Amino acid sequence: MESLGSYTRSAARATFSAYRRLPIRWRLAGGSAVLTLVILASFAAILGVLTERQVVKQFNDEVGFSADQLQAELNRKLEFVGVEQLNCNHPVRLSDYATPEQAQIRIFDENTGELLCTQLKIRGAKAPIATQTLRAAPVKTHGTISEDGYRVAIRELAAQPIGQLELLYARPVADVDETIARVRILLILGVLGGTILALLAGLWTAQRAMRPIAELTDAAREIERTRDPSLHLPPVQADDEINELTRTLDGMLGALDAARGETETMLERQREFVADASHELRTPLTSVLANLELLAEELEGEQAESAQAALRSTRRMRRLVGDLLLLARADARREQPRRRVDLAEILTEAAAEVGPMAVDHELSIHAGPAFVEGVRDDLHRLALNLIENALRHTTPGTHIVAQTGTDNGDAMLIIEDDGPGIPPEIERRVFERFVRGGGDGGRGSGLGLSIVRAVAELNGGSVSLERPNNGTGTRFVIRIPVYNETADGSNGASAADAQTAAQTSTTTGSTIGRRRNRS
Repeated sequence: MESLGSYTRSAARATFSAYRRLPIRWRLAGGSAVLTLVILASFAAILGVLTERQVVKQFNDEVGFSADQLQAELNRKLEFVGVEQLNCNHPVRLSDYATPEQAQIRIFDENTGELLCTQLKIRGAKAPIATQTLRAAPVKTHGTISEDGYRVAIRELAAQPIGQLELLYARPVADVDETIARVRILLILGVLGGTILALLAGLWTAQRAMRPIAELTDAAREIERTRDPSLHLPPVQADDEINELTRTLDGMLGALDAARGETETMLERQREFVADASHELRTPLTSVLANLELLAEELEGEQAESAQAALRSTRRMRRLVGDLLLLARADARREQPRRRVDLAEILTEAAAEVGPMAVDHELSIHAGPAFVEGVRDDLHRLALNLIENALRHTTPGTHIVAQTGTDNGDAMLIIEDDGPGIPPEIERRVFERFVRGGGDGGRGSGLGLSIVRAVAELNGGSVSLERPNNGTGTRFVIRIPVYNETADGSNGASAADAQTAAQTSTTTGSTIGRRRNRS
């Protein structure tokens, strides 16, 4: 019993859970269909019982009425024409009463029980016997009985010149059963048809009722796609719960839009403040750096070491302030004047600047002409950060290749190494701010690659992290639209730049780290 109860509860929970997962319109339509089914089934059951009783009563009345009518026609009018022979066709023909209703008519001698007449006008022992009930005279002399699939009415008759007879008028109840079966089939079809119509009507009604909610869903998805809370939800004409929900959501979106505006205003002020503060800090830091350099040259001993430590910290602070200034300018969308620059020259200068750091690495430069319109200092910072990132996060002996060129209308700057690569857990966040890898020993600020992305986007380009062709290491690809030269005397300049770029590629295509070792 306990297992049966547990199984029943589990089945009930599973059914309820499946019902909860159905869409609301199907639940509404299904509920209305089930309610309609219960009502129609109850009505059909009551109607079926009443109809069955009425059909049976009417059939019994018809049998009794036909028997009474036949009794009235034959009583005291039948005559014996011989010994135990009765004139069955006078005064009426029995077949006329039997044929329309497929009735069975029997006339028995009450005293002897002998069959005297049938509707087939055959007397004696050769008379067709339909059932056991019609084979012999009944025990009752008056009334109605149901036996062997027949409804039998028994009446008494008087014959001339003298004699008592028994009249049996029987009709098969199969006709009644067939009528009742047809009524039941019609009621079942009516119940099923009404349930299906109720389901379809419920779906149609639920769909019309849920149409405003579908419109709200589409509007919410559009707001989610555009991330614009200033959009308004479609109004609902009816003054109902959906209209109240629409007004509430619209008010919430308005509040979110106002909060978003306030937040953006506050963030804009913060960006302006950071940009201004970083810009203002550059002047005193430059002055402090110059004074520390002088002190480091003048002082000796421990004081000189202290001055050198302060000088290194100040340089790092200046670098950090410069990074913050660049990011703040990118956040505030402060664009500086752009000029025509060559990424090959910028890559060469950045490689020369990091030369002391590349002693233990194989740094190869392949500088091809790649002219863009951008901010030279920012692009220099981009190239410098990528090379320093490769040097800082790889082991000694790692081969680093930096190259520039053009491809499909884009100038490309590629920094590739065959080191251990970037851990998979931070690949998606590598361009976010203050994300650090484990290879720098905590020395970096976590802003290098975020500055690379900011500079690339400020100059109309993009940066992507790719897998090298050999499957190991790291590959950063910068794409910036190629500078479109005008026709006002720029052809000569282009030829000169191309010649310079070719020379740069030739002179810097060697391995810088090894060359410094030889020197």
